[in-house]
Amino acid sequence: MYPKSLQQLIEKFKMLPGVGEKTAERYALMIMNLEKEEVEQFSNALMEVKTKIHKCSCCGNLTENDLCDICSDPQRDKGVICVVQDAKDILALERMREYRGVYHVLGGVISTNKGILPSDLNIKTLTDRVNENTKEVIVATNPTLEGETTALYLAKILGEKTNVTRLAHGLPMGGHLDYTDELTLSKAMENRHKI
Repeated sequence: MYPKSLQQLIEKFKMLPGVGEKTAERYALMIMNLEKEEVEQFSNALMEVKTKIHKCSCCGNLTENDLCDICSDPQRDKGVICVVQDAKDILALERMREYRGVYHVLGGVISTNKGILPSDLNIKTLTDRVNENTKEVIVATNPTLEGETTALYLAKILGEKTNVTRLAHGLPMGGHLDYTDELTLSKAMENRHKI
């Protein structure tokens, strides 16, 4: 059994996703081996993230300013809005280095089982953003039942205002048919295109 303060630190590390007992123990012991200045820097970094980071007033992305770097970039096409579930999804899409539109973060997906309704999500600000200058809204929610439900809901409420599209789903590059589940194969067949 560890001293109380070390055990408390282990418990705090276990709060992080994917961190179990052994990993939390390693993290806590690693902190013990750091110099006092390094621990203070680590602590300050945690507090700065908590106090400085908030949601972009336009799209809901994470930022230290009123507008995030993407919304404030004049080179971005404001007429194309990619709707994602969480801010971390923006990073995945930005790694492509091909998309030049803007984003909108919902903060989750519709899930009646979990009691998450459209009013619980960042949908009102999206409908306010869509106007006559909006060329397309790309729905990039995850291909789950909840993601599909959310995509259909957004298509219904925005479809009369603008063109609403959905990211294609299907087989990953390098995938094998015999290892692919039925839903993925079904989506791949549904989203097939002429070659």
